[in-house]
Amino acid sequence: MNINYEELIKNLVKPLVVNPDDVWVKTLANEDDLLTLQLLVNKEDLGRVIGKNGKIANAIRTIVYAGATKEGKKVKIDIDAF
Repeated sequence: MNINYEELIKNLVKPLVVNPDDVWVKTLANEDDLLTLQLLVNKEDLGRVIGKNGKIANAIRTIVYAGATKEGKKVKIDIDAF
């Protein structure tokens, strides 16, 4: 089972934001058991992606972590705006 984490994150985030064309996911590092991803959104949408007290960001991370656990990987997601 190979999960495309970039597409998974894009599919989770695009419905939440006003500017879906400004959603970018980059793989920063892909080591044996650790995958580091960076989610970039428009600065106007950053609050929508993080959510109140970080609840939306935590929900996104939980979904991605669940898939990664099945593959025996750990995933780190950095959320930022441009």
